[in-house]
Amino acid sequence: MNVLNDLLGRITERGRTLIGPGDPGADLLAQARALLSNEGEASGVARARNLLDRYHSLDPRSKAAFLSSLAVQIGPDLDRVIRGIEQFEADPGPATARDLHDAAEPRTDELLRRLNRAPQGTRDLVRMRADLIEVQPMTPELAGLDRDFRRLLSGWFNRGFLALDRIDWHTPAVVLEKIIAYEAVHAIHDWEDLRRRVAAPDRRLYAFFHPAMRDDPLIFVEVALLRDIPSAIGPILAKEREPLARDRVTTAVFYSISNCQKGLRGVSFGHFLIKQVVEELRQDFDMLKTFVTLSPVPGLRSWVQTQLGEGEMLTADDRARLAAFEGEDDDAPLDGADDFLASVAARYLVEARDRRGGPADPVARFHLSNGARLEAVHARADPGMRARRSAYGIMVNYRYDLGEIERNHEAFVQSGQVKHSSAVRRLLRTR
Repeated sequence: MNVLNDLLGRITERGRTLIGPGDPGADLLAQARALLSNEGEASGVARARNLLDRYHSLDPRSKAAFLSSLAVQIGPDLDRVIRGIEQFEADPGPATARDLHDAAEPRTDELLRRLNRAPQGTRDLVRMRADLIEVQPMTPELAGLDRDFRRLLSGWFNRGFLALDRIDWHTPAVVLEKIIAYEAVHAIHDWEDLRRRVAAPDRRLYAFFHPAMRDDPLIFVEVALLRDIPSAIGPILAKEREPLARDRVTTAVFYSISNCQKGLRGVSFGHFLIKQVVEELRQDFDMLKTFVTLSPVPGLRSWVQTQLGEGEMLTADDRARLAAFEGEDDDAPLDGADDFLASVAARYLVEARDRRGGPADPVARFHLSNGARLEAVHARADPGMRARRSAYGIMVNYRYDLGEIERNHEAFVQSGQVKHSSAVRRLLRTR
């Protein structure tokens, strides 16, 4: 008991030092306390709106101080937790267990719920969590507050609340402008570029929206409808091309997936997007049989650089050859290296692991966890500078075989197995 009381004292003392006298965040913290104690619905909504407005007017330093003070001063009520523990120990059972669970809930949860009642409160809380993500690496005490945000946002943004919309040339301009701004894989250069991606008969763009943020997409996917599985991004994004006739479409290619809201990092709904888009496309195109991605490999080159230093997954000959591509000149020619670089990429995608034991590449983790199979590795698939710097221009196909998705997902989740095609296995054998 004394240990818990001492802990409470240390936390409170730490919290007092985060916002100094005269700091704009000090009055805002007082407003947060008042909002928690306020019982009137109407006045509480007005107070919540005022608090959010004032928060977003703060400079970055004051925002960080306010968030830190929330984390340590308006966290769990430790006195109430202690009483809950005592009651559970005296009479363990479902009722006292639930009481203890309620007692342990951080007061920030209720604060965030009350802030969410304000007009545009959901949007502003997503923005607040983006600020939190930005400063958390330098402020360890924010980890708990971030868990509070993520837990609540995961409930508010679960799939049952989301609407899938097709984005086309008739979509309101305010949304189209955000699509241009949020595109994270293949930049949309202007309105004409956007028109080619959303208005052509063999192109589609779908986005998830939340009812509290109807003019702001959460995530979107761009789709090319083709005859065959592609090996390069150039033909898909080409300015001058002949649209494919509807009756010749057999393959849907997910060539760009963009998460739009930094404040929703860790709130997963991308896998629902892919699966629902597949169903939408199957209803529209009778001949559609194949569903694949054309995906970047963003972690490849940084992994290679690690291997050049102290890695053990490449041979000495491999390292010597790869070192030639690691000079200051990012335009270094890759002539004659296609098969070699593809085999290195295959090893990275199938065998390299992150600290948690999953695939090292973030795009690979996303698609493999959704039940896709690593289908093919393509050298020179993206000649853009960003792709060359991150992955030597390599791109890959992940295939969503509708008859295998669940089995692949289970194999990945249970044992970390990376399902891959015979073509990828041949690349691995060349190592």
